[in-house]
Amino acid sequence: MKTEQLKTALNRGTFAPVYLVLGQESALIEEVRALFKATLSTEEMTMNFASYDLAQTEVARALEDAESAPFFGERRIVFMQNPFFLTGEKVKTKLDHDLKGFQAYLEQPQPTTALVIFAPYAKLDERKKIVKQLKKMATVIDVQKINERQVQQLVTAQLQSEQVTIEPAAMTLLLSKTNGDYSQIMAELPKLLLYAQQSRVITEAAVSALVASSIEDNVFELVPLVLQKKVGPVLEMYHDLLLQKEEPLKINAILLGQFRLLLQVKILFEKGYSQGNLASVLKIHPYRIKLALQQIRHFSKATLAQAYLGLEGIEEKIKTGQGEATLLFELFMLQFATDDVA
Repeated sequence: MKTEQLKTALNRGTFAPVYLVLGQESALIEEVRALFKATLSTEEMTMNFASYDLAQTEVARALEDAESAPFFGERRIVFMQNPFFLTGEKVKTKLDHDLKGFQAYLEQPQPTTALVIFAPYAKLDERKKIVKQLKKMATVIDVQKINERQVQQLVTAQLQSEQVTIEPAAMTLLLSKTNGDYSQIMAELPKLLLYAQQSRVITEAAVSALVASSIEDNVFELVPLVLQKKVGPVLEMYHDLLLQKEEPLKINAILLGQFRLLLQVKILFEKGYSQGNLASVLKIHPYRIKLALQQIRHFSKATLAQAYLGLEGIEEKIKTGQGEATLLFELFMLQFATDDVA
């Protein structure tokens, strides 16, 4: 079941006794929480709603609540969160979860309670009896991470409901700056909607100005400067990142990944791969591929390989304690700028 189907069912007053909310898309998880809470009045929320974190509370306590009849209302809603015992993950805990009691409840759930189990995991341990029984008895709500096409559809639908449009270039940039992460986009959307309050249009300039840049975006801006061998601007931007408390090893790792991508794109493009094929094969956002294609036109494979190997050498030396990270990067940049590679 998708969240839209859940919304329709709850609006009709149709409830299942047990729900399993499975997946890691935090924006969808919050939407599910809100949908269930919206079915209770303010008074009912006080008397007929409870939420238990199973990383801190034994499951038996939550089940006691679930087995109780509702007070002055038709239904009781009980949330169970972080049921780590449904996964194969090894967790150290002093809690003694009564899984047999949980299984017994699933066999005969309280009909006036909606027990909602939030499992923020990519998958559960299908070998466990409790998992098999839960999946058999529960209504499963799918909140797994969604792909880029679905993200665009959902974001567009959300904007349409607000009577706002978004420029194609703005959508592309938004997806790029958030790596196509739906939850991150939904967190950024209120700022963009506020910006578009008068014009009713979200522009590329608005996304550029209002959506926070990740460290990946900031490091990506270093790449053309490195390739153009502009030592001063490169080192200035590098030290700015250090002042922002970014770790030198992390900066180097992201920069190394960017040059790996440029080298891969260069090799595959020369073999005849199109922009669309490159995005599919390398599993990289098309906007990143577009920028990479723009950058590699002016540089040889030898130059890209030299930069990549130099950054790889920095990473190895940092990890093995063969030098101070900042100095290693400065030396790399000076050497790369003076070497003449065909």
